Amino acid sequence: MSDFRQKALDYHQYPTPGKISVELTKPADSAKDLALAYSPGVAEPVRAIAEDPDNAYKYTAKGNMVAVISNGTAILGLGNLGPLASKPVMEGKALLFKRFAGLDSIDIEVSHRTTQDFINTVANIADTFGGINLEDIKAPECFEIEQALIEKCNVPVFHDDQHGTAIVTAAGMLNALEIQGKSLRDAHIVCMGAGAAAIACMELLIKCGAQREHIYMLDSKGVIHTRREDLNEYKALFANNTDKRTLEEVIEGADLFLGVSGPDLLSPETLKLMADKPIVFACSNPDPEIKPELAQQTRDDIIIGTGRSDYPNQVNNVLCFPFMFRGALDVRATAINDEMKIAAVEAIRQLAKEEVPDEVKKAAGIDELTFGADYIIPKPMDPRLCQRVAKAVAEAAVESGVAKIPLPENYMQD
Repeated sequence: MSDFRQKALDYHQYPTPGKISVELTKPADSAKDLALAYSPGVAEPVRAIAEDPDNAYKYTAKGNMVAVISNGTAILGLGNLGPLASKPVMEGKALLFKRFAGLDSIDIEVSHRTTQDFINTVANIADTFGGINLEDIKAPECFEIEQALIEKCNVPVFHDDQHGTAIVTAAGMLNALEIQGKSLRDAHIVCMGAGAAAIACMELLIKCGAQREHIYMLDSKGVIHTRREDLNEYKALFANNTDKRTLEEVIEGADLFLGVSGPDLLSPETLKLMADKPIVFACSNPDPEIKPELAQQTRDDIIIGTGRSDYPNQVNNVLCFPFMFRGALDVRATAINDEMKIAAVEAIRQLAKEEVPDEVKKAAGIDELTFGADYIIPKPMDPRLCQRVAKAVAEAAVESGVAKIPLPENYMQD
């Protein structure tokens, strides 16, 4: 057993199994306390909520509670290992919600026979929570599940594997394009991978200004093109009318490469085919499509990001999802819409251009961080992320009409 594996197991087992627990927010030390907490005192908020469901936000923890829900069909890079095996990941997500955004969170792992069973289960418990974070659900079912739940639920539903990845990717790519002196509208884009994250990333880039006809997407069978008859409705959106069939053919002259596929699939010889000043996001974890040191040896004009914390420009969802929910819940948003996602993109990318506090550099173990090729997106430990992203998301929710209450006075002031 490797030393790291044992440390990971020990971390999860000791001194108490798991990573989350429940804490009390009210005194429960006397008979008077218990009379208020339960019977007979609890009857009063029950009556108030029965009269007006919005009172649940006043008298319960609903407004600060997120459910992290999975069926375990796409756990990290490990595949379909079932609901119970996904529990450590879901507890980890709950930990991140609390650590970065002060949101309480509980993990729920669902066993089901059909996709509709899963949808019904989540929809039937949704009102317990202020928001629903879907996690580690395989494509293409994840698209159907999320859309159905958005329609059925009165609280925001967000599939982080799709949209969290897309938001952070878009923020980093827009900044990289700016540094390289290129525009998203004119960029020739290659996406290697056609799962939930890949499709969401490309759709959000299109909303930010990319041209669909400039995007070439590949799955395990090669380029997705209009003459293929094996495409689901989501892949079909990216079917190009082209005679190109291989990565080498579509990557020639490309400005942007996004990899959400597998390790070592972008060779140095293929990288050389890209346009001047290329941008590569090799996000397969733990091993990227091309290692940054190899990419930089091959091209000295490249900007590269990965999903790993031991390289610059980590594409990390924690830059986004805790603060998406913080902003959404604080204005009681009924959904997380495109306006809120784009607001998050802009908040993240603009923060990378500001002077970095010493505490962030110390946490990252880096003496200097300045906006440029090795620093295009903020570090996960940057304490300013919550204030900037949550505020931008909350403002967008209010302006787009999905917020049930106005922005709180002096919300997230510096």
